[in-house]
Parts: sequence; structure tokens; C-alpha cells
Amino acid sequence: MKKIFITLCFLFIIITSEAAWLLIPMDNAQKNHLKAYGIAYWTLERDIEVSWLLNYRGGSFMCQHMQPIENELVIRGVSYEVIADVQAQQILQQIGQAEVNMDEVKLHKAPKIAVYSPKNRMPWDDAVTLALTYAEIPYDVVYDNEIMQGVLPMYDWLHLHHEDFTGQYGKFWRSFRTAAWYQEDVRINEENARMLGFDKVSQLKLAVAKSIRDFVSGGGYLFSMCSAPDSYDVALAANGVDIVDVMFDGDPPDANAQQRLNFENCFAFRDFQIVTNPYEYEISSIDVTETRSRSINEQNDFFTLFDFSAKWDPVPTMLCQNHMQVIKGFMGQTTAFNTKNVKPNVLIMGENKAAGEARYIHGDYGFGTFTFYGGHDPEDYRHLVGDPPTDLNLYPNSPGYRLILNNVLFPAAKKKKQKT
Repeated sequence: MKKIFITLCFLFIIITSEAAWLLIPMDNAQKNHLKAYGIAYWTLERDIEVSWLLNYRGGSFMCQHMQPIENELVIRGVSYEVIADVQAQQILQQIGQAEVNMDEVKLHKAPKIAVYSPKNRMPWDDAVTLALTYAEIPYDVVYDNEIMQGVLPMYDWLHLHHEDFTGQYGKFWRSFRTAAWYQEDVRINEENARMLGFDKVSQLKLAVAKSIRDFVSGGGYLFSMCSAPDSYDVALAANGVDIVDVMFDGDPPDANAQQRLNFENCFAFRDFQIVTNPYEYEISSIDVTETRSRSINEQNDFFTLFDFSAKWDPVPTMLCQNHMQVIKGFMGQTTAFNTKNVKPNVLIMGENKAAGEARYIHGDYGFGTFTFYGGHDPEDYRHLVGDPPTDLNLYPNSPGYRLILNNVLFPAAKKKKQKT
């Protein structure tokens, strides 16, 4: 009833005020890009439609003028313009022209968001939870127990926290096996696996990966960064194959594990080589960080976003909205994806073409979609274990973080599509 009352109040304000619109520019005129996404989400929560103006001034937002929204813009320090109805119509006419690479996408509903993240404290932070918290976008934390209980259909969008779905604890054994946080993580995961009826952590993680696969196939939106994208696909490819060494699960891996991988099970990757050596800080050849000689350093580490057609390719256009086309790179346990291992039906949206690195990719799976983003933290080039979290108050215009928040709003513009 409270929500209905608030909505009626908003509608009354519309009727009794002059026709005016709020334009939230997302080009360089915007003083806080990240909180602008939170304003869009806040507006959608109140059942107020928001127009996402693709490629117009960096992917601006527009909605009918209401004093509560304007007040919230002021409180959160987000730049905006109050424009008359005739100006709003001129903008829509401009972006509607066939020869102009712009379009309007209507956002209808605030997506319900879940973050797959361990409940025990780990010595690193997650860029997505930092972005959601800073933008003031609400989310629920779920982990293995909740997923095995079948909660995923309650959500529209799922993010996979820095995770190793192969059951190798991120291959941190070599450097951190005596650290208290590592030993505690192993203990909790092993106890959890037994409680849920699995002999090994790797078996539990595979079951979780399959549940996530079913969530996406049924129409869910999956987003993940760092070690989650490649470890997820490696786990699916190794379904029924032991790729985990003795220090992780008590027995050696299958000697023919590589030959037994099934790449058809994977969302995004194919033809990769797994790394079973526990002394190598790598899971597979998908990542470019350690599996090959990487000549890129911080000074020349950049990737370029593709320029898609807003009218013909609205989905990748939405996901690439930004005020910058060239984005500075950043490392992670998985820094970038070897383009040779990306499936041909997967869309590369951001890459360092000369280096053969895909940084930002997207694809369909069943009725849902997935987006994988390489690297750990867009504003911390080499985020090490134990480093403090990034203070986004220092980076309110981060183009790298904008890509994360594009994905958060993407489900609000869900379009019907045929199953592939």
C-alpha cells in the first residue's frame, strides 16, 4: 500500500505541474556518473519509467520532471538539466533519425539483484559490490547454500564475485597455504560441501555452476569478473573429470583430464588448456596474465570499446555506453581473455586487438545472457591480496566502473527473444 501511495503522489505531481523533463547527461558534463545509475534505479523502484538515450551525450537518462527525483539528484550530487517538453521531443526526434546512431530504450522495472559471494571475510574486495554500494543500488548476497536451495529464480541479475568454480581456492595454495584466511576458507568450504551432501568442494562448485547455468538458460542475466568467468567455464567443461590436485581434494587429477574436457558445455570459451600444476597461479590458458608472455605494462594497457548500431544492436550498445571509448586496462587473477579461446558466437565488446586480448564479452545462453569482464578493479591496476578497497568517492566518473553499472540496468530493458 505504501508503494501505491508513493506512486499516486508522483502521478499527482505530474498532473498538477507544467510538462517538464529531467535530463541526466552522461557525457563529460556529468560530475558523478556512477551515482547517476543509482538515480535511474531509484526512479524505477518507484514505478517511474526512465528513457535510456543510447549514444546521446554518453548514454544519458531522461524522465518526467518530479520534485522528489530532482531532490534526490541534488542530494546525491548528480548533474541534471530541467528541460521543457518541446526540448525533450526535439531530443527524441534527433535520436530517432535513421541516419543517426542513437536510440531510445525504455527502462520499465528495477531488476532484483543478487551477488554470489562468500559469507566469510576474504582479503580482497569486489568491484561490483563496491559499485552497487556507492551507487546506492540494493542487492542480496547469496552463496552455495542459497543457490542449492533454489533461490535464483527470485532474481533477475546475478553477479559472480571473485570465485574459483574448479574447487582450487583460486590457486592461492602456493603463496598463502599457511595464512589464517586461506585455512579458514578451506575449512568452511569443506564443511559446507559435506553438509550439502558432496564429498569434495569441486563437486559442490560444479553443482552450483549448473544451477547458475539453469538460471541463465531460463532467462537470467549473468555478470562476472576476474577469476569467475574462466573458472566457471572450466568447471563446466570438466563435468565428471577430476582436474584438481591432491592438496585441494585429497587425490591426484585425472591423467587424461585435458582430453576429456567438453567445450560444448562452456558459455564463452573453447579449446583452452587447463593448468593442473598447483604451483602455477593460473587455471587455464584462457587468461593472458601468466599463461603466455604478456608484453603489456601499465603505461600501455588499454582496451577499446566497439561502436555498435544503437538501432540494430541495442543490447551491446547499452552495455558499452560510456563517455570514453578507450578504457585503461587493469589486472586481476584473470586479466583478459585470449581471443583464440573465445567462441565465434560470443560478441567481443572491448578488446586490445593488437595483443589478442578480449576484455569485455557478451553472449546468449538459452533465454538469458552472460557478460564477462576481465580484471579485478577498474581503478586499481594491480589489486593485491590484502590491499584496501578502492574509494569510489575518488573516481565518480570511472569509465571502467560504468561498464559494470551498464549491466546492472540492462535487465530493466529486457526484450523478448527466441531461444537459441
